[in-house]
Amino acid sequence: MNIYVFIPARYGSSRLPGKPLKPINGKPMIQHVYERIAEAEGLQGVYVATDDERIKTVVESFGGKVVMTPVEAASGTDRIAAAASALGLKDDDLIVNVQGDQPLVHHESIEDVIAPFLADNYNGAFEMSTLSFKIVNEAEITNPKDVKVVTDIDGFALYFSRATIPHGRDYWDHDSFKHLGVYAYTKRFVDLFNTLPMGRLEDIEKLEQLRALEFGHKIKVVESKWDSPEVDLPGDIAMMEALLIAGH
Repeated sequence: MNIYVFIPARYGSSRLPGKPLKPINGKPMIQHVYERIAEAEGLQGVYVATDDERIKTVVESFGGKVVMTPVEAASGTDRIAAAASALGLKDDDLIVNVQGDQPLVHHESIEDVIAPFLADNYNGAFEMSTLSFKIVNEAEITNPKDVKVVTDIDGFALYFSRATIPHGRDYWDHDSFKHLGVYAYTKRFVDLFNTLPMGRLEDIEKLEQLRALEFGHKIKVVESKWDSPEVDLPGDIAMMEALLIAGH
């Protein structure tokens, strides 16, 4: 099983145009993401998947690899599917999807998300995995920007939501887990996923991963000890710079 990481990156963002190229402590954000991922073990390649020449130029300037994808790619998964096909990946090859707005992503998180596929007892019962992180900042429990996830006793996702889940009716003494935007899946599953129509819950919550659950596909959830906050708004840049200075 060959393992490739793709970082979908687009220039256009309604809230933060040119987001992948925004400087964070002297480096473009996409460079922070790329270099951190490249530290992970067992990877055959790391590629930025983009349709924008400005992003391509910057990535190549720091020695990164780029796969150009169609402008009409509607989502990050569409972009990854196009990139995987362009590189000639096989059905059983493993694809890791890391968002280009996670400049604090840790290389161990990449190793965590692929671990279920490399386990001795892996039997093909699932073809998709993702990460969770135990929430330590209580504000994230109720903030719809932070997606929450709940799992069954075997660690498979039951639901993802922008709402507070699980919500204690009579008391609150349980942990809550945030979903981190890092995925691993076989190329076969990526191709299958892109043939599925948008799910109703996916449309309501605006969470693409719900499509897999709605159509009966299992998602293995691995708890990571590393948080990976995303840059969504201009004010998030200063937060990332402070965290990097603090050693995150």
